[in-house]
Amino acid sequence: MMDDLVPDPWLQRTFGAMLDRAAERWPDAEALVAGDDRLTFAQLRRQCRLMASALIRSGVRPGDRVAICMGNSVEWVVSFYGAALAGAITVPVNTRFKAAEIEYCLSQAGVSTLITIDRFLGKIDFIGMLRLIEPAIDQLLPGAKLPRLRGLIVLGEDRPRSAVSFGALRVEQKKIGEQPLPEVRPDDVVIMQYTSGTTSFPKGVLLTHDNVLRNAANVAHRIGVRAGDRYFSARPFFHVAGTTLSQLVALSAGACLVTTETFDAGTSLEIMAKERCTLVSGNDTLFLMMMAHPDFDPKKLNLRGGWAAAGPVVMRQVIERMGIRDLCFAYGLSESSPNVVMSDFRDDPELRIAGLAKTHEGMTLRIVDPETGTDRPADAVGEILVRGWSLMKGYHEKPAETAKAIDKEGWLHTGDLGSLTPGGRLRFVGRVKDVFRVGGENVAPAEVEEVLHDHPAVAQAQVVGVPDPRLGEVAAAYVRLREGGKAEPEELIAWCRERCASFKVPRYLRLVGSFDEIGMTGSAKVQKSKLRDFAVADLGLGD
Repeated sequence: MMDDLVPDPWLQRTFGAMLDRAAERWPDAEALVAGDDRLTFAQLRRQCRLMASALIRSGVRPGDRVAICMGNSVEWVVSFYGAALAGAITVPVNTRFKAAEIEYCLSQAGVSTLITIDRFLGKIDFIGMLRLIEPAIDQLLPGAKLPRLRGLIVLGEDRPRSAVSFGALRVEQKKIGEQPLPEVRPDDVVIMQYTSGTTSFPKGVLLTHDNVLRNAANVAHRIGVRAGDRYFSARPFFHVAGTTLSQLVALSAGACLVTTETFDAGTSLEIMAKERCTLVSGNDTLFLMMMAHPDFDPKKLNLRGGWAAAGPVVMRQVIERMGIRDLCFAYGLSESSPNVVMSDFRDDPELRIAGLAKTHEGMTLRIVDPETGTDRPADAVGEILVRGWSLMKGYHEKPAETAKAIDKEGWLHTGDLGSLTPGGRLRFVGRVKDVFRVGGENVAPAEVEEVLHDHPAVAQAQVVGVPDPRLGEVAAAYVRLREGGKAEPEELIAWCRERCASFKVPRYLRLVGSFDEIGMTGSAKVQKSKLRDFAVADLGLGD
């Protein structure tokens, strides 16, 4: 394990220092496996330093914004670390973004260099989208639509006239060799993470080297990562759980990160078995999809631990059915780098299953009334507030939104609901924005979803509030059954009626084969706002 990385006081570091440390300690150990590509820690450091040199040679300067748009791959990791070594700020681009969303991201962030794949999964045409956004890519950059975009680096064959080949750039730099790299400080911004929320205009969360490295080191310590562990994560690298809680956790502890271009339950199970992975991470949806897959066989897995953002029912299923005895509960958000609380793998299993976890050393929690801002007593539900070293520097070019999120006393208002035990453990309840009111009673969707997940035929459940003329809102549930599972909507509603208060029981319940077309994000989370819009139309409640 890596106790030396979490001393008191904490020693601030940069990405470059962490790469140097890993290459010195574990030069020949595998650091990254992605598809057919494999890199040792020494090779990873060398590739990243060459990429940084190539970016500098192409005009990237400290503080510049470098966007990355591609699936999980060696190229993504090398570009990310390379940009950091060059003193630049990485802007991860969600591969599910449409042209208008990509345009907003590139424009609002002031991106000067874009590194992109030409086509993702053989069907999503990013170059076609870029041509719609900025026609100048076929002539000469910068153009009128994105006047700050000066460089375009493309992985793939469809390269516009203004673009440089990703492969050719790396080959040429290898011939030239490493160039002098700029001085980078731990408190320099390294990631501009656009929130994957439900608004049309996401905010760019500014996170520093120290923010994310300290968060990763503490998480690795809590979940018991050891040098030589093989850590499978299908978390997309364009989310902070894919950078901090996947890439940097592995780098901090000397573990090998095993990843895949995009999440698929069957492929993930196959890779974990083949690579003899010992750790895994994900949200409830990922684990439910894997356990419901016809190829699921826990005897083929070698998993010891990891983390999950899931409720007690799913946590228990993952520990008992997948055999992940040291699984830890995680809660966080991008604005906190992202982890706020994490179980300790040495905690009693029932504490980990219940999701009762403590924050990291140097971080503080409060629970307040969302309306009045007054502190709530122990075990009472309220809004979760966080303060300490993991908080973002702010939202990029959004001072009003930053001031609203972090008050004058330094408390981040998460917009999430939870309670604190007398011993200081957080119990996460749900997102404030997801809570709906039925006849004056607050209902957190997670509570109803937990009841449905306990049904033997249910693989995945999602609950939202929909309009009702008498009660204001009522619960609507969309449920995917397990392979071979049988249950009628009326049966599942009756199941809920026996196990929760009447105002929480779904008025409507629909069976679906997939959530992919009705609000699934790239990180396999269902977006409640999109699901609610779908439900309103599906149930004929528009008026």
